[in-house]
Amino acid sequence: QVHVVESGGGLVQAGGSLRLSCTASGRTISSIMGWFRQAPGKERQFVAAIRWSGTITYYSDSVKGRFTISGDNAKNTVYLQMDKLNSEDSAVYYCAHASQWDDPRSRWDGSSWGQGTQVTVSS
Repeated sequence: QVHVVESGGGLVQAGGSLRLSCTASGRTISSIMGWFRQAPGKERQFVAAIRWSGTITYYSDSVKGRFTISGDNAKNTVYLQMDKLNSEDSAVYYCAHASQWDDPRSRWDGSSWGQGTQVTVSS
C-alpha cells in the first residue's frame, strides 16, 4: 500500500497564498494523487488531483483558477499552490493516493490518506 505524508498549511490572511506538499512512498501505473478538505461540521470534499501518467489534473469548481496542483515525478511529491485564499478555504486538508482510472471528482477509491494539515484563512 502506498503511504502519503503531507506538510505545509498554517494561518494566512484572506487574499494570501499557501503551498501544501505531499510525498508518496510509491506509485502504480494508475496512480492518482489528490487533495481533499474538511471544514468543521461539513463532509470531506474533493479539491484537486493529478495523475502521474500524463500529468492530467482535476479541480473542483470552487478552487479552479485559484489553486494549482503539480507534481515532481523524481520525488514522488505533489504540491497544491493555493492563491487568493478566502475564509471558505479554511479546513483540514488531506492528501490521498488512489490507483484508479475513474474521474476523481465523482469517485475516489483510494484508501491511503495523510494525517491532515490545518489551513486557516483570516478575514
